[in-house]
Amino acid sequence: MKILCTICARKNSKGLKNKNIKRLKGIPLISRTLLQAKKSKLFEDIVVSTDSKKIQFISKKLGFNTWFLRPRSLSNDETSKVPVILHALKQAEKFYKKKYDAIIDLDVTAPLREITDIKKAYNKFRKNNFDIVISVCKSKKNPYFNMIEIKKNKIQLVKKVKKINARQNAPAVYDINASIYIWTRKALTNKKSFFSKNTGIYVMPRVRSVDIDDKDDWNLVNFYLKKNEKY
Repeated sequence: MKILCTICARKNSKGLKNKNIKRLKGIPLISRTLLQAKKSKLFEDIVVSTDSKKIQFISKKLGFNTWFLRPRSLSNDETSKVPVILHALKQAEKFYKKKYDAIIDLDVTAPLREITDIKKAYNKFRKNNFDIVISVCKSKKNPYFNMIEIKKNKIQLVKKVKKINARQNAPAVYDINASIYIWTRKALTNKKSFFSKNTGIYVMPRVRSVDIDDKDDWNLVNFYLKKNEKY
């Protein structure tokens, strides 16, 4: 299969300023994902989608081919990820003059992901003939047991089912951990969503599922990195 890896990183992040180029254990955050992608040896091509010349410079310095800047319309706070990945796919197919069979997006803000996670998620995608695979982790909170909402001034569980007295008896729920997304080309270009009747999940440990949104997440990742030298 011809597999394209997309790595999306814009400038002007809000929760943690310039987080994509902030140094984590001595290297810019984006470098960790770039090097993971390369070391996995899964990809026909790796493309960086960014609106930042600084991120382009870092990518080129590591030997990655970045020839376009993402348009402003795909770089604001409200832009969802799928249109950005679709744009990167079109740019790559035009530049490399080929069509890809699958697209794997690796999120820059998930630095505790391991190369084995990428390979195992891809193997699950292939083995089960899924159209889409998304990485998840088991959720600490469960809408059937300990998540509440206020409806018409009344507090109630988010999900109402028969009475559940223990969390272990509640249906299993997962958090999308914003680490790995895999599509067939057809699924990405036609569905333009993470979900279909043929979507699978790859479950990662919670310890490798920290998604850096703010300073607290950054500090937590640093804590894990100091405890575990393999990172």
